[in-house]
Amino acid sequence: MATSISIIITGISIGLLVIYGVDAAIGGGTGQGFLPFDHIIRGVALGIPSVVLPIIAFFISKRESSKILGILIIISGLLTVIGSVAFLVMQSTISSMEPEKNRMSEFAPVIAVGIFIIALGVIKIKKTSKPVTLS
Repeated sequence: MATSISIIITGISIGLLVIYGVDAAIGGGTGQGFLPFDHIIRGVALGIPSVVLPIIAFFISKRESSKILGILIIISGLLTVIGSVAFLVMQSTISSMEPEKNRMSEFAPVIAVGIFIIALGVIKIKKTSKPVTLS
């Protein structure tokens, strides 16, 4: 039961990440996409839940093994990292018109959280792959 709930939670996270990414891509770095939110509201409404949900899913199902859940958690982490790096690159090309900012300091924490989520997915898969010994 916990695994099913965790899979649903991680699926929601992936959906939020896809919506976030498409909205940001349509906005082209301007901060406005198809959703009527600026980049701050989009980050709070879509970004924070999308990185918190897979972490919650991992801990809900910590004692249970599931390769599917591990793969979904890894996908969520990869989308977080890839999206952050893509947005960082996109912002770097736009920032030539703005005063100099250290963009990496804004995105490094998000990239680190994405890597942490990937690690949780790997742990979930490794736990699933271990042979069960009867003692």
